[in-house]
Amino acid sequence: MTADSPSGEQTTDSPIPRAALRREKLAARMALDEKTHAKLSARIESHLAALLAPLPPQTLAFCAPVRGEFDARPLASLLLDCGWQAAMPIIVESDAPMRFRRWTPSCTMGVDRYGIPIPLEGPNLVPDIVLLPLLAFDAQGFRLGYGGGYFDRTLAALVPRPLAIGIGFELGRVADIRPQAHDIPLTAVITEAGILRFTPT
Repeated sequence: MTADSPSGEQTTDSPIPRAALRREKLAARMALDEKTHAKLSARIESHLAALLAPLPPQTLAFCAPVRGEFDARPLASLLLDCGWQAAMPIIVESDAPMRFRRWTPSCTMGVDRYGIPIPLEGPNLVPDIVLLPLLAFDAQGFRLGYGGGYFDRTLAALVPRPLAIGIGFELGRVADIRPQAHDIPLTAVITEAGILRFTPT
């Protein structure tokens, strides 16, 4: 695992500007002090709850937080009490779509090959909504992740395609992430500032 790939996404697709942007935004996120991170995360959770809570129960996929990412587990736990299901992505093999394994607050957790917490057992689920951690995002709805393309491959393979919601901090907002051909635009991005929705093209 490289320093730029805490979620197992190797920087194989990174022209120098994108690689530099990854380093810059990861460093900025990691520099948030605990109090500021908690305050911003609470705002993100509030916006995300406002978006999801009115919906009928569905299956929500999200990642266990690493390196200063937003922690969706408390909200996911509340949604489970309302009849939702939750899942976390599992990397089965490199260069292949991920699968989603059921998560509950009491499930047995381990770590994958990249050190990312994952449920060790449970059925695979098909998500209706996927929360995607991001380092940066732009006004066109493109996300800069860690570079391995796992989420893009997975979203492209899912039929019907789930809602893809990027989750991050305003410090990741940029004018243009220089999207590549394989990049899939998000349905929305949620930061501490609110919900940014994108119109499909």
